[in-house]
Amino acid sequence: MSTSLKDILSESNKDIDNQLLMGYVSNHISLADIHDVEKKMADDIFVNDAVEGLQQLKPAKDLQLYVDQLNSDLQKHIAKNKKRKDKRRIKDEPNTYFAIIIILLLLVICFVILRKNKQAAAPVNKATTELQIK
Repeated sequence: MSTSLKDILSESNKDIDNQLLMGYVSNHISLADIHDVEKKMADDIFVNDAVEGLQQLKPAKDLQLYVDQLNSDLQKHIAKNKKRKDKRRIKDEPNTYFAIIIILLLLVICFVILRKNKQAAAPVNKATTELQIK
């Protein structure tokens, strides 16, 4: 498995190393490191919850397998969401922009022509129209 999948959360967890947590749970680290992890657990509730969750998984040898599986599932989920987001994105097509510009120009030209026709029409004199009606 690639290192990007194993360390998917390494940038978000800058306080404590994932390998240090795994070593703490499996008791494969030095006493100084154990003390360091316990100090961080006391300071940060999230680290404490992470260690408690890892300790609840009884078979320590399968722990790395669980972590790898969770990382791969998370990677698949992120890829699926990214693909869906890319599908919804409006593609840049020059034909669409060209059509919008042509439609706007036609609307402006129609407006100008209608306005000139309205101004060119002779103003109607009320006195002459009343005489013609009677």
